[in-house]
Amino acid sequence: MTNFPTQEEIVSSVIKGIITAKNNFTFWTADELYLSYAPPKFLTIHISQEIAKLENAPELFIDATVADILRCSLPSRDAFRDFMKQKYLTQDTLCLTLDERFPHKSDNDSISRVIMSIKNGVRNVKEEYKSEIEKMCKMIEREKPSDSTLDYGIFAFYLDISNSARKKSEQRIQEIIESFDKIVNSFENLKSKFKGGDINIIPNIGEWAVGCYIIEPTFNLNKGE
Repeated sequence: MTNFPTQEEIVSSVIKGIITAKNNFTFWTADELYLSYAPPKFLTIHISQEIAKLENAPELFIDATVADILRCSLPSRDAFRDFMKQKYLTQDTLCLTLDERFPHKSDNDSISRVIMSIKNGVRNVKEEYKSEIEKMCKMIEREKPSDSTLDYGIFAFYLDISNSARKKSEQRIQEIIESFDKIVNSFENLKSKFKGGDINIIPNIGEWAVGCYIIEPTFNLNKGE
């Protein structure tokens, strides 16, 4: 195993990547506010570039499938089908997956560590977002650390609104966090936290913010490994 980046390093890179995306989009388009109009992969690419700068950068995979991630994180490589059936997981993709970086002996020995859902233009709680949170919860949640190599999941997002918006960013972010918390709390062995959320105000135009909602497994040590 390599020295995998810390969660703090990864989250910092995610936030920096989205801010860089914001700055680039503003310069490229001469638009003061609406990064939310950028193509879906715009944030993912910028985040990937920032994570790749880390000293012990992980391997990065864009749009890896649920099956492939589970195959690379469960104890048995062929256990993903039963896992998906038991958890009611359908085939889908995750925006970004971080794997251990090491010399591979085959094309079937990757080890997945972090999964991310990255959304642009997040302003309200949507079923689409809640489905993403539930999907990551199902993939991460387990009783023992040895049941999976997935360390945590991140729902990273960019939010912007104009001055005319009735509901301001702070309230919108709080509602998003509360809705996600309800989902995470419905699972026995998970916990969550939120990083970011600083409100940036552009006078006479609007405001924007970047957030990372992080989902982690939690274990009862009395049960052992």
